[in-house]
Amino acid sequence: MNSLTMGIVAHVDAGKTSLTERLLYAAGVIDRVGRVDDGNTQTDSMDLERKRGITIRSAVVSFALGDLPVNLIDTPGHSDFIAEVERALSVLDGAVLVISAVEGVQPQTRLLMRTLDRLRIPTLLFVNKIDRVGARYDALLADIRRLLTPAAVPMESVTDLGLRSASVVPLPVQRAEVGEMLAERNDSFLELYLEGAEVDNAAELRRQVATAQMYPVYFGSAMTGVGIIEVIDGIRTWLPRAIAAPDDELRARVFKVERGAAGQKIASARIVSGTLAARATVPVHPLDGPAYQVRPSGIDVFEDGGRHAVDRAEAGQIVALRGLKSIRIGDQLGVRTSYAHRLFAPPTLETVVSARDRVKLFQALTQLAEQDPLIRVRKTGGTGEITVSLYGEVQKEVIASLLESEYDVDVTFSETTPIHVERLIGTGAAMREITEGPWAAGVGFRVSPVAEGIEYNLEVELGGLPRAFHTAIEETVRQTLQQGLFGWEIPDIRVDLTHTAYWSPVTVAGDFRKLVPLVLLQAIAEAGTTVLEPVNHFELDVPSDTVSRVLAHVAEHRGIVTQTTLTETQAHIEGTIPAATTHPFESLLPTLGRGEALLATSFHGYSPVPGPAPSRARTDGNPLNEKQYVLNLNQV
Repeated sequence: MNSLTMGIVAHVDAGKTSLTERLLYAAGVIDRVGRVDDGNTQTDSMDLERKRGITIRSAVVSFALGDLPVNLIDTPGHSDFIAEVERALSVLDGAVLVISAVEGVQPQTRLLMRTLDRLRIPTLLFVNKIDRVGARYDALLADIRRLLTPAAVPMESVTDLGLRSASVVPLPVQRAEVGEMLAERNDSFLELYLEGAEVDNAAELRRQVATAQMYPVYFGSAMTGVGIIEVIDGIRTWLPRAIAAPDDELRARVFKVERGAAGQKIASARIVSGTLAARATVPVHPLDGPAYQVRPSGIDVFEDGGRHAVDRAEAGQIVALRGLKSIRIGDQLGVRTSYAHRLFAPPTLETVVSARDRVKLFQALTQLAEQDPLIRVRKTGGTGEITVSLYGEVQKEVIASLLESEYDVDVTFSETTPIHVERLIGTGAAMREITEGPWAAGVGFRVSPVAEGIEYNLEVELGGLPRAFHTAIEETVRQTLQQGLFGWEIPDIRVDLTHTAYWSPVTVAGDFRKLVPLVLLQAIAEAGTTVLEPVNHFELDVPSDTVSRVLAHVAEHRGIVTQTTLTETQAHIEGTIPAATTHPFESLLPTLGRGEALLATSFHGYSPVPGPAPSRARTDGNPLNEKQYVLNLNQV
């Protein structure tokens, strides 16, 4: 099936959802164009999305542009919802990156462009709002080439820029500027070009766009519809179409999970190849853990601007699947294929959530976490305190709104605090066998630091222990590593299983699940850990006459400036700042920058915490204290 799955991405307020409305109108899906400000757009369906005028959850709509079936995914623009963007990018054939002709290239725009380039996703750039006062053309193109990519090629010029009468004038593809840019990126084309031979710019541009080497730039106004026909033609002409046969092996990827009106799970998936039939057995490959099989009870296909039930779906379609109780975002159906499933850093902040009914609150948050696997929910042992991880302050309002509207739970939040991690200082080992009492099992571990990730290795014979026991040990090891000596996760560690013992028929898998935390944390205690805090990279634009005052507050908030660029009127500052002080610093910027400051932050890495190591309340009964741990197990 010949089709295109594309995404529209942008910094918040660039006009992304407005462009989506225009495309739907041009395709005949809607009979009038909705407005974000009026809260009546097609893809922003949540009450909070309509109220705030921002996209929070990715939305899918399918339609046809001429003979080309298109699956369009409208993604959030606010940095607090970058996880939604990540999931959409994993299933795209191409993308349109929207830039405001007035506000220009924003820090979030740069982050998105770097990600699109890293994934080699073919992309068109659409410069919106050419009819607004302050719109730019030459200066903006220069910024795009300097800040985003030098391979940006304008496909149009603009007349009456900045006026309501603004319009676009197509530029010929067969012009010298385009030929020179294409020749810089293809030696064979360069040779023909220098020889003066007749070359086909359009064919070469199509090839280089498909390999993410060149980026056509279109201009227009999503509000008035100017330039929309041209950008549609650009989508049809330059973005590559996915071609896959229905009789190929099934390959599908889940990029969204939500709950239906009756509380049932609904999983949205892109079918890359093959055919998926309702009630047919399908292999599922989770991101972590063993494969298993499912039988979807129902399949809906996104088509003609809506969604309707079908018995089977084919390659090129996006489907909503029902009846998959254990499905998670990132799972693959059919044949497993490799892809980049972690593009952005996990949340580095958390907050305590309170409600009258803690049981109902925890159940509701657990269901919300299914829709966003990067959002973790924790319940502290003893106090029952519930915490949830976040990307930023805006998510608090979103979570509160969802809990109230969908679960009838009214919540309050504590002050946001950073999520630390622990890193091993050295190596450690421990071994324990228990033959008396309620357990009958033995394990031994050796732990050591690694640069990145969790490495789990066997130094025992795999056949020396039943497979179910090995599974129980590995699963419990990974769960235990979520809380180190100070209660923080240990994300980078090598764990070697050095010893196992069991006594048939007494030993059960649950014995290993109880024993592993005691022995593993004993080994970690011997190695020792240090606590690290998350650090953000920041980009800050302020009026040039406020620089000295701003830099003083950067230093006061433990920030480090790495680059400063000054012009007569503007200063661009880059550096790093701890996540713990980012929000307090941001709250001062309206005053420091006279309301003109623009700050964007992204996760940079971790660094040792100055002063005493902060600790976190445990949820596991505290295996570091054996008596307390055993007492907690007996009470469960």
